Amino acid sequence: MKDCQILGRTPRRLRRLFGVLTLLQPFLSAAPAQEKKATASSPKDVKACCGAENQARQKRISKRADVKRFAARAEAILATPPADKADWGILVVDAESDDTLYEQSADKYFVPASNMKLFTTALALAKLGPEYRFHTTLEARGQLTPEGRLDGDLVLVGRGDPNLSNRKFPFVKQPEQDGPPDKVLIELADAAVSKGLREIAGDVVADDSNFPPERYPNGWEIDDMVWSYGAAVSAIAVNDNTVTLTLQPGTRPGDPATFVLEPWTAEFQVHCNVLTVAAGVKSDLTLTREPGAPLVLIRGLLPVSAEPRKLVLAVEEPAEHAAALLRRLLEQRGVKVHGAARAQHEAPGAGTAVGDPLVLAEHVSVPLGDAVQAINKMSVNLHTEMLLRTAARQNGPWGTPDDLAKFAADFYAIVGIAPGDVMQADGSGLSRRDLVTPRAIVTLLEFASKQPWFSVFESSLPVAAEDGTLADRMKNTPAAGRIHAKTGSVEHVRSLSGFAETLSGHRLIFSILNNNEGAKNQEATAVLDALCVAMVEELGQKAKAAAKHPHKP
Repeated sequence: MKDCQILGRTPRRLRRLFGVLTLLQPFLSAAPAQEKKATASSPKDVKACCGAENQARQKRISKRADVKRFAARAEAILATPPADKADWGILVVDAESDDTLYEQSADKYFVPASNMKLFTTALALAKLGPEYRFHTTLEARGQLTPEGRLDGDLVLVGRGDPNLSNRKFPFVKQPEQDGPPDKVLIELADAAVSKGLREIAGDVVADDSNFPPERYPNGWEIDDMVWSYGAAVSAIAVNDNTVTLTLQPGTRPGDPATFVLEPWTAEFQVHCNVLTVAAGVKSDLTLTREPGAPLVLIRGLLPVSAEPRKLVLAVEEPAEHAAALLRRLLEQRGVKVHGAARAQHEAPGAGTAVGDPLVLAEHVSVPLGDAVQAINKMSVNLHTEMLLRTAARQNGPWGTPDDLAKFAADFYAIVGIAPGDVMQADGSGLSRRDLVTPRAIVTLLEFASKQPWFSVFESSLPVAAEDGTLADRMKNTPAAGRIHAKTGSVEHVRSLSGFAETLSGHRLIFSILNNNEGAKNQEATAVLDALCVAMVEELGQKAKAAAKHPHKP
């Protein structure tokens, strides 16, 4: 339908018409030839007619003064080094009329980075609803005697809650914490002890079998595994499956720096070779950690006057980490544990005798709407992966990444995204194998804007110059407070998609995807911000004076 796509896609009303004609074609074919000729035009004739009409409409739009001004500014911005060497996919649509106001390579593939989170969070809200809550339980698998002895295992059962942490809700402007990072596990341990638990004859088990074992989605890189943004995926995520290593300089130059890990973990063996140096000397730190190895080596210099440095490291075995931490917390509360701390990654097979568990404690999460707000504002990869898997789990167990991708693809078909416009390898966008078109993102945002959960979805997006990952961008510009959009960033990729309110009061839906970017971080984001400022300043026809000041009768 290229003749229907001068500045934009085929309007939805035309797509519906073509669909109706396709459905009616068998009945039209059954009519006598002379009647068919007299009463019905062929789909080709209708397409040509509609194409001509749409072509004329788009030609009128392209001549609008505001559209021409924005196009000129956008092309000038993109022609300036270093933006001119990168690849750009852009689509800007009027939210009310569905008119395409500007596009560049809108139907080509781009790596979206964290713009992929738009798809996953919308899917989760659609499938689960904003009020959905996660339930994490501490269960006794065996008899609990009146004396408090559990003749069996104590099992922590994870069901995908991304906020087993000390995060405060509701999320306001920036993330806030309340209490220790293992706060939820502490509460569960306290509750079990209050129920009379004093001794465990078996093991302390962390059961993350609610998701098939796949800690790292396809396309995540080996360097990702070290840091918090690449934390391993699991149905149990205590403190985002991370620990914080805090370095503190000594009191005098020459003293060794000290460190502390929080929460406690047995997974790491930290060797700290950091020396305290005189005030004014630039700090210089290097962290080395081989994947799968427990050794964490830190070397370098830390000035005597420096603030403590926090390094947030990813845990590679989330369930094992949770089990060991829970066992330690129980022992600190006087519970004698005879067995080991271990993980259970697969559900018991068919025919395995498993009695009804005794739930000693339960943690009920905040509503999904609150969790989505934290995800999109802070752009947390792990949380997005957990939401995708939780939504898929509602259809029953699934086994492979292909099953997960098929579940998501079925949703995108409902949304109206063209087949193949989303090539998804993960839910968060950290994978370098994700590919989407700007048109797919705009179609998703248009769909979301018509759903009952849209207010929750929109409020989760960062706001320019106000909060989240846009808090420090577009300050002191007309775009401040007018851009509600999801950011995205991996190496050589920058993206920004969402909603804009123009100075003339018009609402826009847009997607800007930038690949093969060789600029520095600030240079790359400055180009996206400049495009947003141009949208806000230029697009949208001002209302006519007669409309503003109607004549009195």
